[in-house]
Amino acid sequence: MSFDFDNPFLAASAFLIIPLAVFIFFRLRNPFIASIPLGAPGGVPFKTSQFGGIVRLLKVFEITGIFLLFLSAAGPSIKTTETVLLNRGADIIFILDVSPSMAAIDMGGGNRFDVGRTLLAEFAHKRPSDSVGLVAVGEDAVLMLPPTLDRQALDIRLGQLRIGELGDGTALGMGISVAAYHLEKSNAKRKVAVLITDGENNAGAVHPETAAGYLSDIGVSFWVIAVGSAGEVPIDYVDPYTRIRRTGIFDSRYDVESLKRLSVIGGGNFIAAHSADTFASAFSQLDDSEITIQRSRIISRMSSLTFQFLICSVAIIISVKFIRRFFLGALL
Repeated sequence: MSFDFDNPFLAASAFLIIPLAVFIFFRLRNPFIASIPLGAPGGVPFKTSQFGGIVRLLKVFEITGIFLLFLSAAGPSIKTTETVLLNRGADIIFILDVSPSMAAIDMGGGNRFDVGRTLLAEFAHKRPSDSVGLVAVGEDAVLMLPPTLDRQALDIRLGQLRIGELGDGTALGMGISVAAYHLEKSNAKRKVAVLITDGENNAGAVHPETAAGYLSDIGVSFWVIAVGSAGEVPIDYVDPYTRIRRTGIFDSRYDVESLKRLSVIGGGNFIAAHSADTFASAFSQLDDSEITIQRSRIISRMSSLTFQFLICSVAIIISVKFIRRFFLGALL
């Protein structure tokens, strides 16, 4: 959004002429004014009006009204530009593991969960034409947000997620199934499901390989990002139900081969993210591989403010005249 004038020269004149006229009127007129004392010889001279401050304030308002009158004649306007997407991008649903093991701190000082949702948000903001959805996975799976272009809604949902809020298990099959259900109903030309997990399936009524196979059947591009290192790593999180802080050492291990097999069955890709750098690299690879052609048009709109400036100017000038004539005139 930008502010401009149809006649910039006239606007510049208002900024130059009005202040100059005020300066001349208040500062340079004194040498040319002869003062004549009024009152009886040897008596008490007349006192100045107690409303001198109000009179000076009215002069300021009057000058402001004249200034706005100049600006209205210059044709003030506001220019706004809007980018309109002409084609639909991909529908992408992220399946994010929120089990307690995602609190393991082995991502360059941060835990797996926080780094994962930060990278997810950055990825979404770089692709404004793609609709991004979110599924949270624990002992059960919950659709937190259907595919949408609303990045503020996505940021809010990511911020609301808490480690362990869906229990201690990992129902990968349920998470993939929820994503598949919503992507199947999508009419986007390209559909993508991205599973981010550090564990193996140990809960839920649907086997993950069955759900992954269904993704392949309905033409969804499937990605599996296995996050976390192997071995003992520190863990630290607050249980969302008991509000008890849980800290200690976590023996990190998961079945990499089963996750690889899961990506193969889904006809997709597998990426192992053992560190913060490789985690970020996984998202870069996802961004480079899932290319969507974005067609857009920039629309500019001009909104004139001439009438608003004119109304304000006239209202101020008339108000000053009214106060001088009917209010001050009656008191002086």
